[in-house]
Amino acid sequence: MIDVHVHLRDGALSAKETIEHGLEVAASCGITALFDMPNTVPTLTTAEAIEERLAYGDKIAQRLGKKLGKKLFYGVYGGVTADMDQLAALVDLYGKMHPSMVGLKMFAGHSTGNMGLVQEELQLAVYRNLHSCGYRGVLAVHCEKESLMRGSLWDPAKPETHGLARPVEAEVASVSDQIAAVRESGFEGTLHICHISTAGAIALVKAARAEGMRITCGATAHHALLNDEQAKTPGNLCKMNPPLRGEEDRKAVFEGLCSGDIDWIESDHAPHTISDKHEGASGIPGFAGTALLLRSLYASGVDEKQMSRLCGERAKEVYGFDWPITIPPLAQLESVLPSLRDAYPWDPFSSINLFHPMS
Repeated sequence: MIDVHVHLRDGALSAKETIEHGLEVAASCGITALFDMPNTVPTLTTAEAIEERLAYGDKIAQRLGKKLGKKLFYGVYGGVTADMDQLAALVDLYGKMHPSMVGLKMFAGHSTGNMGLVQEELQLAVYRNLHSCGYRGVLAVHCEKESLMRGSLWDPAKPETHGLARPVEAEVASVSDQIAAVRESGFEGTLHICHISTAGAIALVKAARAEGMRITCGATAHHALLNDEQAKTPGNLCKMNPPLRGEEDRKAVFEGLCSGDIDWIESDHAPHTISDKHEGASGIPGFAGTALLLRSLYASGVDEKQMSRLCGERAKEVYGFDWPITIPPLAQLESVLPSLRDAYPWDPFSSINLFHPMS
């Protein structure tokens, strides 16, 4: 399987997660290719940082693959900034290093790492310059509109207020902004909406796709299986960006995976230390959630063809990446779930214990 959205930290952030540990845990549940996001330390915004990270990650993937008897892949996104010379350099590097450099990433709202390009005019400039550079790869976008966020509503003593501070309308409006920017700029790559979490955003993507736009969206297990009731978990242990949503949005995400309106499963695996979580860090371990989501999709009657598309076949088409896709059988998923849950200091999916569809 392919997971197009992970945060493997490493370096100065090794206490949270490492490439080696993340690859090994992912491989235990059948995920053998990981695409790492650029909000690392240092950020993956220069050729030097990207080349160094890829060399290190590939070395680990080769060594660990031999140990496990599996072929493993580690790739990265280049992080987009407001410097258009930097953007042109990334496009050039992508041409030389694809598929190891899988695409580009833009944060349309601030998240972990504060790499956000939050002004719409800067976002539009990115699309225009990518068009001018002839970029036709994937631009993955974290969609939350900064001007619609209400940080004053966040109360660390009430973890569920994170959903009020980063509301549904912030995601929907940001997705609308990106679609408008693609149309205005003539961008010819694929716009990918990361970790989609709302019915309104799914509807916008579906409509744009019907009009011929090259647009995809992915969904996480936490947005498909958990709702804002779990957001109340003490200690901010179920805090992530975008936040957990209400039950209607959760159902829309799960149903979008079943119907094909959502292109693939992506974990947004982003562990932190417990102390960082208590201090308000956003992000959760995601691999156990992916296994639970696969289990629920099986139980809901999703057929083999759709399961294959969700687990990597569709991503192979979009990213131009040739990789074998094998989906673990139910028995394997059941057998590895305890170790997946024990691999990190906490389990955000602890409320899901039964084998049942989550439709």
